[in-house]
Amino acid sequence: MLNRLQTLVREVARAEVMPHFLNTSVSRKEDGSLFSEADLASQAAFAYGLPDIIDCPMLGEEMTESQQRRLWENSDTGLWVVDPIDGSNNFINGIPHFALSAAYIENGRAQLGVVYNPANDECFYAERGKGAFLNGRPLPLRRSAKKLKHAIAGVEIKYLRSGKLSSRINTLSPFGSIRSLGSSTLDWCYLAAGRYDVYVHGGQKLWDYAAGALIFEEAGGLLATLEGDDFWSGQHVFKRSVIAATEPELFATWLRWIRENQ
Repeated sequence: MLNRLQTLVREVARAEVMPHFLNTSVSRKEDGSLFSEADLASQAAFAYGLPDIIDCPMLGEEMTESQQRRLWENSDTGLWVVDPIDGSNNFINGIPHFALSAAYIENGRAQLGVVYNPANDECFYAERGKGAFLNGRPLPLRRSAKKLKHAIAGVEIKYLRSGKLSSRINTLSPFGSIRSLGSSTLDWCYLAAGRYDVYVHGGQKLWDYAAGALIFEEAGGLLATLEGDDFWSGQHVFKRSVIAATEPELFATWLRWIRENQ
């Protein structure tokens, strides 16, 4: 199933997304965020192809909130969760850092996940209990920094609800350097690969973390939320914060620093 999911994600990217790169009409959602005709075409292609892999409903980013919540609340038999293009602002502006993401979720936890950046042909994927991979290579690709002061940190400042935390990250900078590249799904994969060492995000949507968090976990990463230690538990399915790191000692240090500075 994982091989078939990779094939589908690559095909949707080839047929529905890349022909629109640098050549797409743009609209704005009610919340002000951008989306393109490629987002809609990609989501429609997933809705057509995913039932051939596992025949269950699909929840996509471009559905209405009421549709999404109804699908989640009736997902006892499993659910596909899709982000047709994550990093739409990058895609629309010609920045080659965006991805298609698809995950199969059962009992509230992702079981299969694929994140694919077609601009550089990097396909990250995992099945629960079987490890994570990038184009056939086991993840991580490199071991992480051992000390927080040497770490590369992925940080989305604008989503941190605590002004105190965002201010202290900016002023104290306990890590080596900071990155914010505009695609949450790829943030997870960069963590899994060892390109980032630590990560914090104030609130990702379900389709942002469904596949990526699984890939990161299967690469050996550790994760929690700003509110609690079990990332996958709790009520906040549609907006979930993240604290993550790739090594146990580094994770403990990073988690303690974040909690002390919230």
